[in-house]
Amino acid sequence: MPVQKVDQDIMAPPNFSAHLGSDANGVWHNQTMAEFRHGFENLADIRPAVSIFGSARIGGDTRDYAIARTIAHRLAQEGFAIISGGGPGIMEAANRGALEGGSESVGLNIDLPREQEANAYQSRPLYFQHFFARKVMFVKYATAYVILPGGFGTLDELMEALTLQQTGKSRRFPTILVGTDFWQGLLTWLRGTLLAYGTVSDQDLSLIQLLDAPEEVVGTILDFYHADHGEEAVPSGREF
Repeated sequence: MPVQKVDQDIMAPPNFSAHLGSDANGVWHNQTMAEFRHGFENLADIRPAVSIFGSARIGGDTRDYAIARTIAHRLAQEGFAIISGGGPGIMEAANRGALEGGSESVGLNIDLPREQEANAYQSRPLYFQHFFARKVMFVKYATAYVILPGGFGTLDELMEALTLQQTGKSRRFPTILVGTDFWQGLLTWLRGTLLAYGTVSDQDLSLIQLLDAPEEVVGTILDFYHADHGEEAVPSGREF
């Protein structure tokens, strides 16, 4: 299927002004509720999906971009929708791979002062002003998390997912770090410092998987999905 770039005109945010109250608390509350409604109404039909994270600063000519694109492409061919943060870099690679693989390509865009320019490979772009509403959408519809090299935002999404699983606030699902050379130092610190201090357990650290090859990532997600659903085929997300 040829890649179809998204019409950027559909990137307009929801009409928050229609929901605003008369005081500051009312404004904040209604903006937040409007964002949750925006996400729930537009993503209810995209399961199963995989959320892919990584830096906006990683260029299209890099190995990490190619790996993210390949993972998304192969997952899309298996019937998974792909969710990214909608921006450039690894996010663009994920959305691009999703479209090339023939599946739904979701972008959870957010208004930021820099770096967050919507990529052109989203079949279903959504717009958020608040990180916490956006993060709910990443978790709620995900069968797995795939985390490539990234900065504070990527680490935030990783730790949010691990905390929710550790505390039983979300179901457990594969949380896969991609790239031993990038992530090994973090895992060494988690085990050598947090585990040594007793602030996490071995069971907590078992929530994280470290892989390198796209086929390993896709195979791990498929194994999890089939263990959860028997040998039921992944529903195709290709009609959109």
